[in-house]
Amino acid sequence: MPGRLEEAGMDEALLIEKAKIDKEAFGQLYEQYVDKIYSYIYYRTGNQSDAEDLTARVFFRAMQNINGYEDRGYPFSAWLYRIAHNLVANWHRDNSRRQIVSIDAIGQWQVLGNGPEAETALMQDKEALLEAFRRLPEDRQELLILKFVEQLTNAEIGAIMGRSEGAIKSLYHRTLQALHTDLTERPRQRRHLIRAFWRRYAREVAAPEGGAPEEENA
Repeated sequence: MPGRLEEAGMDEALLIEKAKIDKEAFGQLYEQYVDKIYSYIYYRTGNQSDAEDLTARVFFRAMQNINGYEDRGYPFSAWLYRIAHNLVANWHRDNSRRQIVSIDAIGQWQVLGNGPEAETALMQDKEALLEAFRRLPEDRQELLILKFVEQLTNAEIGAIMGRSEGAIKSLYHRTLQALHTDLTERPRQRRHLIRAFWRRYAREVAAPEGGAPEEENA
């Protein structure tokens, strides 16, 4: 679905430059991206009130700092996600909280493809997948949210998380391996979830786009 900027036929780069001197133009950027940023923050906090507050802070900080924004080859949204990433990290640290993701959020992941059998497997086993997700380190949880919920590319995720594209590919590979191992070793998990999950991503993990992943310590 095209965004509001595309519908208006307006070039984003020009709007960003205009937003540096015109608050109304910044408001158009806000309308374009507020839902995506809220969704990302909500999945990382699990709390509507905090997500709304942090989303407002993201755009307030963006408005304060937009004069220093430079196009470095990533979408403008990657800059906003980076601000959100930092604010959420501070929120977790200040409150000594571990991020909470709901079962409903897991149900919205596009992890197993679009086939009816795969969708049924996910609906039946989303609680098991949620439990496995919560056992992952925080950076791997964030990677999966950005990959499966926000549908971002490895390059965009790297820009948000402050890592190279190769490092994200490597982390993605290790994360899927960890989930597969977790689900396999826990006998109460249903086997069709394991098969569907691994079939969907085994080929991508075995031959990641752009060559072998860059090594990085876990």
